Amino acid sequence: MKRSHRLIGMTRYILEHPMQLISLPFFSKQYDAAKSSISEDLTIMNQMLKEEGIGYLESIAGAGGGVRYIPQYEQKESINFIKALAKRLEDPDRILPGGYLFMSDLLGEPDTVRTIGRLFANAFAPLNIDAVVTVATKGIPIAYAVASFLNVPVVIVRRDPKITEGSTVSINYVSGSSRKIQTMVLTKRSLAQGSTVCIIDDFMKAGGTIDGMKNLLKEFDANVAAIGVLAEAEDEEDERVVNDYTSLLQISNVDVKNSQIEVSPGNYFE
Repeated sequence: MKRSHRLIGMTRYILEHPMQLISLPFFSKQYDAAKSSISEDLTIMNQMLKEEGIGYLESIAGAGGGVRYIPQYEQKESINFIKALAKRLEDPDRILPGGYLFMSDLLGEPDTVRTIGRLFANAFAPLNIDAVVTVATKGIPIAYAVASFLNVPVVIVRRDPKITEGSTVSINYVSGSSRKIQTMVLTKRSLAQGSTVCIIDDFMKAGGTIDGMKNLLKEFDANVAAIGVLAEAEDEEDERVVNDYTSLLQISNVDVKNSQIEVSPGNYFE
């Protein structure tokens, strides 16, 4: 097999299996090539991944070693993407009652959601995440995008139990914005005890829902290593019950009466 053909096959496999340790003998057997040739191929691939700004190959030495693709996103491209997203959300027609924004169209765009997922994965990759946790429903597309880059499962917390999911664990929590007592449930089979997880949500006001998820995850002895939200509401900062989080966008100065809104980058680069 020509090196160019082998490089295409190896690159495809590595990009489809991020964060997974792949041994050199695996590629050597797959493409019937010497380990020295495979090593040279990986050097070329690593150089191109870095030049394209989409990540790098981490080398693990030893008998059980190999390479692992670490997804990344160039900072300049990240800044431009977040600024462009903020500009789109500043459209007054997106303002909904209660200071919310209409974002469903953005969450339906595969390229947009994929880039959002790449940004969060870039931030959370060093944390050895075992699963991405979100609450139904609008955070699900983002959660799957993040999970695809971290190569881990998605765990969905629901408002009501589903008979098809077997036994569940449920808690009551107080919604941060409405101050209403609500319920959330998680099936026992969905998450292993002691897992390290990140929580993903599309929008956060006071953070009551995310705080509820944290309390629910305590029932699984889970370690919440990170929290990622697409957008946060600045006017709820004084009432916020969640402080340690990463946001891409911050929504402020929502004037429903005059149809004005301001959207700026969140704390992602802090």
